[in-house]
Amino acid sequence: IAHDRDRGDFRYPVQYVLRPNLDYRGFAGEIAAGIVRKGDSVMVLPSRKTTRVKAIDTFAGEVQEAFAPMSVTLRLEDEVDVSRGDMLVPPGAAPDVGQRFEAMLVWMNERPLDPAKSYFLKHTTHVVRAEIESVLGHTDLDTLDEVPADGLALNDIGRVRVRCHRPLFFDPYTKSRRTGAF
Repeated sequence: IAHDRDRGDFRYPVQYVLRPNLDYRGFAGEIAAGIVRKGDSVMVLPSRKTTRVKAIDTFAGEVQEAFAPMSVTLRLEDEVDVSRGDMLVPPGAAPDVGQRFEAMLVWMNERPLDPAKSYFLKHTTHVVRAEIESVLGHTDLDTLDEVPADGLALNDIGRVRVRCHRPLFFDPYTKSRRTGAF
C-alpha cells in the first residue's frame, strides 16, 4: 500500500522550461513528493542556488500551494539557471547526490547484463549514461536469499553497484518511490 506522498520532503524534478515571452519564465513538472507554497525557499540541484517560489501556475490558474502528484509550473523570484533534469528541493532537506550507488534491479532483457557496456538510466526527468560496476549478488527465488553472482540473466533480481556519468539526486526507495527508483 502506498504511503502518503504529501508527507515527504518537497521534490520537484523539472521536466520543461517555459519561456513564451521575456516576461514569463516557468519550470513545468510533476511534484514527486511533498508540498510547495508561494513564498517557500527552494534550492536548485545541482547548482545549489537558492531562491523563493514567486508563483504556482496550473491549467486552472494560479494557486497558493500544490502537492504531489500535481503537475504545475513554478515561477521563481530570481533568475537562476534551471534546466530539464534539475530538481527543486527545500534548502534544509536536500536528497542524496551521487554518481555511485547500490540498487536492486530486475533484469528484463533476453541478453544477459554486460558490465562492459554502457546503459541509459532514467531517473525522474534526468537521463544519464551509466555502467554496472559490479553485480553484488542475485536473489535465489526458492529461498529468497541473496547468493553471489557474476551477472544477471532474464528475470533475475540482483543487487548491483552503479556508476553514472553525471550526479543524480535521489532518496532511499523506502522514503520516496518516485525519487528512489530509476
